[in-house]
Amino acid sequence: MKLLEKYFLPSDYVKHFYSITPEYLKARGISAVITDLDNTLVGFDEAHANDVVINWFKTLNVHDIKVTIVSNGNRTRVSGFCDPHDIDYIFSAGKPLGKSFRKAVRMMDVDPSSTVMIGDQLMTDIFGANRAGLESILVLPVKKKDGWATLLNRRIERRIMKYFDQKGLINWGE
Repeated sequence: MKLLEKYFLPSDYVKHFYSITPEYLKARGISAVITDLDNTLVGFDEAHANDVVINWFKTLNVHDIKVTIVSNGNRTRVSGFCDPHDIDYIFSAGKPLGKSFRKAVRMMDVDPSSTVMIGDQLMTDIFGANRAGLESILVLPVKKKDGWATLLNRRIERRIMKYFDQKGLINWGE
C-alpha cells in the first residue's frame, strides 16, 4: 500500500483551483504551475475559459508565476481554449507518462522543484506528477460528468480515495 501513497497521494489537495493563490504557491517555493484543463479548470464540454479562469491566470501572471496547460485533449480542444489567453500548452500529452511534464518544465525554464501540477485525476495528473518528481495538488472536478475516457479512471480512483480516507490521508471535510 506504500506504493499507492508514493504514486497517487497528492502533495496537497483543495476543492477548487482558484483557491490556489500566488501567496499559497510562493509560501511553498512554487514559481511555475502545470495544470490540467478538462474538469480541472472548466468542464470537459466547455470550450472556453470563464471569468474565474481568466482572472486566475491574470493573477498568477501578475505575481510572475508561469503557467502551462498539459492536457490529454486534442490540438483543437486545447489550442481553442489556450490561444485566446496566450497560455502555453501541450496537447495529446499522454499523461501519466512523464514526457509532457518534463517538456512543460523545460518550456517554462524552471526547476522541477519549484513546479506544481494541478489536476482533478489521481490516475493521470497526480500519478504523472509524482512519477516526474513534481509537487501535485488534487482538486475536485468542476463537473460531476466526465468524458467516456475518464470513466474507468474514476472507478479506480474511488477505490484509492477510499483507502486514503480510511488512512486519514485525504479528508475533503464533507
